[in-house]
Amino acid sequence: MIRLIGAGTRPGRETTELDTFWTVPNLITVLRFFGVPLFVLFTVREEYGPAFITLVAVGSTDWVDGYLARRLDQVSRVGKWLDPVADRLALIIVAVTFVVQDIAPSWLVLSIVIPDAVLILNALVLFRGNPNLPVSNIGKIRTALLLLGAPLLLLQRVPGFDYGWLSATGTALLLLGCAGHLIAAAGYLRAAWQKYARERSAAGNA
Repeated sequence: MIRLIGAGTRPGRETTELDTFWTVPNLITVLRFFGVPLFVLFTVREEYGPAFITLVAVGSTDWVDGYLARRLDQVSRVGKWLDPVADRLALIIVAVTFVVQDIAPSWLVLSIVIPDAVLILNALVLFRGNPNLPVSNIGKIRTALLLLGAPLLLLQRVPGFDYGWLSATGTALLLLGCAGHLIAAAGYLRAAWQKYARERSAAGNA
């Protein structure tokens, strides 16, 4: 899993952050997020086959844009905040859609939205905006688990795939992903306060 997270990194090469938005990974991130409304439309219409395919595409390109950013030396300042913001919004929208359509229980939304609301409020109070914290490995694994579990619940509703193990496996992955979300949120909260303390200390010594 860790090798997949860092895939595309070229050992011995220093990464230079680009100032431009116009990179291949950033365009993939934007296109990936545009797939979320399409997923919602298919799910509301109970067209679970197309909804499954769309969600799989959204989840797989989450890995692709990070890989290409490292492989093509196209890591950008915009991409470092755009990718996690797009991921977070996509997860919230997918979770809400699942609960509204009675595909998943309400704890899925609560365990995602409440920690995110706390993090956003904390960032606004401490930094008046984005604290610019690096994405943790736990956060990346959490996203992968959620984007693996959710499509399985959709697939189980496609005619011919109504197997109980698909629902059970999907639910188990969502549980693990939500647990990871809580752990990652606690880590980001701690990192934000540590960064705030360092900045206050530096300002006091200046």
